[in-house]
Amino acid sequence: MASQDWAEKDFYKILGVAKDASDADIKKAYRKLARKHHPDTNSGDPAAEKIFKDVSEAYSVLSNKEDREQYDAIRAMGGGARFSAGGGGHNGGGGFEDVFGDLFGGGRGATRGNQGFGGGSGGLPPEFADLFGGGGGGFGGGGGFRPTPTRGADRTASTSISFAGSIHGTKIVLREPNGDTIDVRIPAGIKDGQKVRVKGKGQPGAAGPGDLMVTVNVKPHGFFVRDGNDIRIHVPVTFPEAALGADISVPTLTGDTVRVRVPAGTPSGRTLRVKGAGVKSKKGDGDLLVTIDVAVPQKLSKEAEEAVRAFAATTADGNPREALKDKAKL
Repeated sequence: MASQDWAEKDFYKILGVAKDASDADIKKAYRKLARKHHPDTNSGDPAAEKIFKDVSEAYSVLSNKEDREQYDAIRAMGGGARFSAGGGGHNGGGGFEDVFGDLFGGGRGATRGNQGFGGGSGGLPPEFADLFGGGGGGFGGGGGFRPTPTRGADRTASTSISFAGSIHGTKIVLREPNGDTIDVRIPAGIKDGQKVRVKGKGQPGAAGPGDLMVTVNVKPHGFFVRDGNDIRIHVPVTFPEAALGADISVPTLTGDTVRVRVPAGTPSGRTLRVKGAGVKSKKGDGDLLVTIDVAVPQKLSKEAEEAVRAFAATTADGNPREALKDKAKL
């Protein structure tokens, strides 16, 4: 290209970037424009082909450090030099043919600013693999781009299941708008908000259908509360059981009961752990966390009231609130 042509062409404007644009900005701008105006997607449109050639020419200069410096200098001087397509012997500086190789069949021997669009079948470089719709595609002998077939898009759905279904596993049936049904198996131990993938039930595609992603919402239980793979429950005990200690039976997820030892002097709110009695999973079993609630009787018989008063008299020297004043100091 003659120096006069250089002075008249604003490569920065053609790519839509500033004169101090970084290499990354220049590459990004070229990708966008090349994808939009590529002849294979604008068949029979001479205007698009001209724009594509212009942006290719602009990128071939601005993407190479030495060429860009020469161009900037000549533009500043208003002409007086000649730009060599070969770049004066630099072969690995990242020019158009270096970055894109034989993307359009031109190869490294093609002249800058005049890249061909047919011929070869070379693949895209990794950094531009998705430039025209997916890596691995090539250009056929007739110049037509053959994108790699892609899978159909995934679809989404949601469902609600019982707490028992989340613990033991279950199966639900989703109904399509056309009346077809899809069976969805919910694995045991699934958590609220987790997703289940149903393969092949998404949108159709050239490389096969996508998948159906089902978000599972778990209804809360009135007694069991899940905490990760642990299960929390609250169990009431009598004052004598808490004060003297006792062995109590508590329910588990299996429907059976397990014996739990309440140590003497257990206060209300203390949590006791039963190993392995929580949610079963491949990564290990959770625990059953039993929080003790000391029950206070609402009504007392005359004999019980006398016994409580006798107990109060014998323990009058103990004040559980004695340290509160010190704790409350600011």
